[in-house]
Amino acid sequence: MRKSSVREICLIKICAISFLALAFPALASSQFLPTGGNAFFGYSYVRGQTFGKGGALLGTSNLSGWEASVEGKYLPWLGAVADLDWHYGGHETQICQPLGPCTALRVSASRDTLLFGPRASTVYRRLRPFADLLLGLAYQSNKGEGAGISNSDLSFALALGGGVDYQLLRSVWLRGQVHAVRTGFLGHSEFDPRISAGIVFRF
Repeated sequence: MRKSSVREICLIKICAISFLALAFPALASSQFLPTGGNAFFGYSYVRGQTFGKGGALLGTSNLSGWEASVEGKYLPWLGAVADLDWHYGGHETQICQPLGPCTALRVSASRDTLLFGPRASTVYRRLRPFADLLLGLAYQSNKGEGAGISNSDLSFALALGGGVDYQLLRSVWLRGQVHAVRTGFLGHSEFDPRISAGIVFRF
């Protein structure tokens, strides 16, 4: 088995065990059950990196996709969030042969992120501003057909940011949010902006 595959499996097990160790004791006692919450789904954009052969950094890429999250409210101003996103895009580059022509090539990138963490918020009339700190895992794969580019990596991830909800109906809100997402794919540490907008259902 490849070293990268062993590393990915170990990171997934660590994350799963840590989450279960924290979640089960809380759920075992009714006093830790949320008293309400909300669910969000919308469009999401990330300005991320694309990697080539050997994990070489090719450049930045525009990655579009979706983001979904669920927040459980434990206090009027504090909640716990589970956040999942998926983004897809690519980077245009060239492959040049020694003393030969250059060929245009598109390297496709796909990124998924699963995050958990606390969120603080307040309500002012129809507005609900919030801020959160989320931790978890991110996975990215890069493929360039015709150039033999195919790599992937799993990384710990941290997202810091916030946003604001605007009330349309009693239980339906609109959301806009911005996060700085830190990852470490293929040995490259980076902070990427993630911008999302969509609809929120409160329960």
